[in-house]
Amino acid sequence: MALRIGVDSGGTFTDVCLFDEETGRLDIWKVPSTPDDPSRGITNGVSEGLATVDRSASEVAFLGHGTTVATNALIELKGVPTGLITTDGFRDLLEIGRQKRPSLYDMSAEKPEILVGRDRRVEVPERLRSDGSVDTPLDEAKLRAAIAKLAETDIKAVAVCFLYGFLNTAHERRVVEILREQRPDLFVSASHAVAPEFREYERMSTTVVNAYLGPVMHRYIERLKKRLTDLGIPVAPQLTQSNGGVIGFDMAAQLPVRTVLSGPSTGVVAAQAIGAMSGYGNIITFDVGGTSSDVALLQGGVCKLTGEATVHGYPIKAPMLDIHTVGAGGGSIAHVDSGGLLKVGPRSAGADPGPVCYGRGNTEATVTDANVVLQTLNPVEILGGRMKVQRDLAVAAVQRLADQLGLGLMETAQGIISVLTANIAKAIRVISVQRGHDPRDYALMAFGGAGPLHAARLARELDISRVIVPQTPGTLCALGLLLTDLRSDFAVSRLMKLEAAAIPAIVSGFDALAAQADAWFAQEEIGAERRLLKRTVDMRYVGQNYELQVDVPAGPIGEATLDALVQGFEQAHRQRFGFIAEGEAMQIVTLRIEATGTVTKAQFAPQPDAGPDCAGAVIGERKVYMDEAKDFVMCPVYARDKLRAGNRITGPAIVEQMDTTTVILPAMQAGVDPYLNLILEIRA
Repeated sequence: MALRIGVDSGGTFTDVCLFDEETGRLDIWKVPSTPDDPSRGITNGVSEGLATVDRSASEVAFLGHGTTVATNALIELKGVPTGLITTDGFRDLLEIGRQKRPSLYDMSAEKPEILVGRDRRVEVPERLRSDGSVDTPLDEAKLRAAIAKLAETDIKAVAVCFLYGFLNTAHERRVVEILREQRPDLFVSASHAVAPEFREYERMSTTVVNAYLGPVMHRYIERLKKRLTDLGIPVAPQLTQSNGGVIGFDMAAQLPVRTVLSGPSTGVVAAQAIGAMSGYGNIITFDVGGTSSDVALLQGGVCKLTGEATVHGYPIKAPMLDIHTVGAGGGSIAHVDSGGLLKVGPRSAGADPGPVCYGRGNTEATVTDANVVLQTLNPVEILGGRMKVQRDLAVAAVQRLADQLGLGLMETAQGIISVLTANIAKAIRVISVQRGHDPRDYALMAFGGAGPLHAARLARELDISRVIVPQTPGTLCALGLLLTDLRSDFAVSRLMKLEAAAIPAIVSGFDALAAQADAWFAQEEIGAERRLLKRTVDMRYVGQNYELQVDVPAGPIGEATLDALVQGFEQAHRQRFGFIAEGEAMQIVTLRIEATGTVTKAQFAPQPDAGPDCAGAVIGERKVYMDEAKDFVMCPVYARDKLRAGNRITGPAIVEQMDTTTVILPAMQAGVDPYLNLILEIRA
């Protein structure tokens, strides 16, 4: 068995990558997604791919899968009716939250819908103190009455979240036991198992989201497991988490909240691997889909984790790659606002009806339509000829906008691209400039279906001198599944001052987390030779309300460890905020262990240098509107699959491939590196 398969299931297409470990051959393809049952599209893609390369399912040694099932269920509010059991007096915490408006100065801003209605939130007498000791014992009689009250509703899942439940799990565990006795049909999510960290509101929100999505993910996974088994796949499939690693299906079914960034995370993992192979350590990733763009910063070849994020309005405490999303993609709709200004997004035409040029009934111009009008995108067909394009419809739609703005057709089309570029540049500044990083010190890696199309202008906007376009940018998330390890994260909050007296508590805390990691290794059948553990702590100055993550040195924990944590925290604080508070006491907030089970990954061999001449890759030419010339410019069009290592291209030029189009501006040159990445550089 030598085949490794990565499958990324999106809203429009399901992307499949197949890598042969023996020959190094990589095949990619796309099949239409099946939103009514995503598992059908996945098995269609896998079976079609195996047939294409004339291989059998029995040869598959690894199958990794990224999914948007949990994300879409949360966005579309298609989870299950959920109940909540909490400490007496805390029923309304879920609704009160942090008492913040979504937008400070927007008086009409709407908060996200509360996932558990007040009639499904019940309180029980119990109380723990801030040190985990029992103040009020759990009243089991009233608990059973509360469960009976919930049983009168149509709930399919229950979240259990008690005050300080992460310090002492006894009460929550007892509730879970009684729920399983009385209502074994319910999906139960307890905060100590989902998010054993402090901050009551965020912990409750995470637990509720996990319960809300649990049955949806469980149904999906069971259906997919059966389809893959029927197909003859002999290995247990793995599912991507938001932290960039993969876990088994059973754990994913229990912790669906950890998969809400399942799709974009693997693109970042692939970017890390490609950067390492090609010698680029500092990278800003730029992943553009149909509806949104995801950006992330890799320093020293690594994308940092964040322990908390807000996903579609819902706070979630779970380990996630630090990815920032903005509502700007190929399907984003351009419109004129009430002040007469051109805006792009966040509304999207989606996959159906899609951009106007698809000819499916949409009449509102999108970013894709603007590119078709400018002819940066093929005005006749895309997806390697599989989809026809109607430029006349796109022209009519953009002209309607131009009439509203009092501008010319090309000026308006270029304006749409400029607004999109500004929106994404703003998102990149959030993860770079606002955190103490200069974008000029980084290379921009563009992927997704529309990333390479806009990368050159984005790089110019940010004064970035180099753009990396991977060999298969449109399916990079699927490729990332072949480059990642099994991974799970464990955490526990323990608030303590950073001082010698805290060493025993730090040691015991990490020992407990290591025991959890060992249990996970055993569950996933990961041998000792493949096990890796990484320790980190969340730290802050006493009195601060935010934390920074600091690595814990390997080896026994002692006085030297504390000194290293002080230095690490001060370095991180100066990087993020520009200063350190001399003499201020420091505090450890949360202990974390990252457990990794290494797996055999796809390996790519460098290709021999074929020289700079790329004439053999030219497949035609077309006029493309270039803002730099304020006119159409005749550009050669290159086929990406005909480019060889060492080839050089002088802009302006267009490079086309099945999954994307790359624009090379007049002020740029491009070269193909040994790993067949296209490297765009601004000429001096």
